[in-house]
Amino acid sequence: MIDNLHKNTGKSLDEWIETVNSAKLQKHGDILKFLKENHGFSHGFANLVAHKALKSDAGSADDQDALVTKQYVGKENFLPIYEKLKKEIATFGKDVEFIPKNAYVSVKRKKQFAMLVPATKSRYEVGINLKGHPPQGILELECKANAMYSHKVVINHEEQIILELIDWLRKAYDAAG
Repeated sequence: MIDNLHKNTGKSLDEWIETVNSAKLQKHGDILKFLKENHGFSHGFANLVAHKALKSDAGSADDQDALVTKQYVGKENFLPIYEKLKKEIATFGKDVEFIPKNAYVSVKRKKQFAMLVPATKSRYEVGINLKGHPPQGILELECKANAMYSHKVVINHEEQIILELIDWLRKAYDAAG
């Protein structure tokens, strides 16, 4: 994406980071809005520049484990859910990558197929990319316009990590390869 950013905009990632810093934008959402509205960015490119400018992506973070730890401050009750899901998903194949961000962990194969999100103190969301698949069972459609996944499963307790959830994640993994 970084190579395509320069190709599509004529500016390098460093130049865009400088543009964002000059605008004195400190929040991810503000940076997205600025780049989309003022520079015609797609969500994906705006998200890339925002993460790099804020150093909130795994590639910019000095300590990726610290990003995960930060996500669960005040939401420690969800850490066993994250650990169990990570262990289950890792069994899908050696090509599974877990990429921590500030607020979630992206799960990728060739492309992102899931997100592990401690959304609030009382809601944990498992984002799943299964575009075109109807909602079924515990699988809900994600209705946010800028969502980075097509479906979600909301869980609150480790006991809710059931075979149906793992099967949906496996389907998304298979589709991402």
